[in-house]
Amino acid sequence: MLSSTARVLCLSLLALLTAAPTATAAEGWSLAPAGGGRPTFYAEGDPGTTLQDTVSVSNPTTRPVTVRLHGTGVPITFAGTGVRVPARTRADIPFTVNVPATATPGDRTGTIVARDAEGRAATVRLQLHIAGPRLSALTIEHMAVHGDRITYDLVNRGTTPLTPKLAVHATGILGTLLDRPARTLPVQLPPGQRLKLTEPWPDHPALDAVDIHLTVTTTAGAHATATASARFVPWGAVAGIGVALTAGAALLLTRLLRLRRRRRRTDEGDGSSEHPRTEVELTGAVT
Repeated sequence: MLSSTARVLCLSLLALLTAAPTATAAEGWSLAPAGGGRPTFYAEGDPGTTLQDTVSVSNPTTRPVTVRLHGTGVPITFAGTGVRVPARTRADIPFTVNVPATATPGDRTGTIVARDAEGRAATVRLQLHIAGPRLSALTIEHMAVHGDRITYDLVNRGTTPLTPKLAVHATGILGTLLDRPARTLPVQLPPGQRLKLTEPWPDHPALDAVDIHLTVTTTAGAHATATASARFVPWGAVAGIGVALTAGAALLLTRLLRLRRRRRRTDEGDGSSEHPRTEVELTGAVT
């Protein structure tokens, strides 16, 4: 690492190319970490710090070359973005990596790219490690039931990327309606990010009062649960039969709900506990 005053562009005669691996453009110039011996850049620091290093553009050809530098993936600032390298010389360009104060601990990957006037390019990878405690935590939010699907948000409240596993369980008045064991979801959840997800339920009941439980786990140890309640009433089907049948369906559902409340009170009297519950307004109306 260079000191904070190292902001000038240094040109030095190139006797031999260093033995470290370099990214070489088609016309012979190359890009590599300064100092030799490093195939890539590695930087480590806390959130809010500024890290410094130097990249070299080597031109062993007989003609000068001008390249422009830029970074991707991580915040990189160069001492100069446009660099003219004379024949048979090397240009050393200092740069800084500014770690945001709000950055979460973990690893980030970026690249330094050099491109000449003809569009030929060379790149060098930069690996950034942001220091800090590693915490795995997530929550399930905004859970709702919409007929043939269950929607919810997954929020990564920790500092590590998460690969979630989802289990779904639903119970009606007469027992279990849905029991899907934990399976890995095809998503990656970076720290601080929110994902809106949908769980299909094409074979939901036509008439029932249902509790749906979601359980999300990860290999990193994070765990979250959520519960929602829904009433399924076949309003579209009963509307064509008449008011009496509609009233009968409503009465049946009311009795089912009373039975469920009585069962819950019995469970609470036995000392059982329930997860936090989301009451869903009359969802599941099937037409």
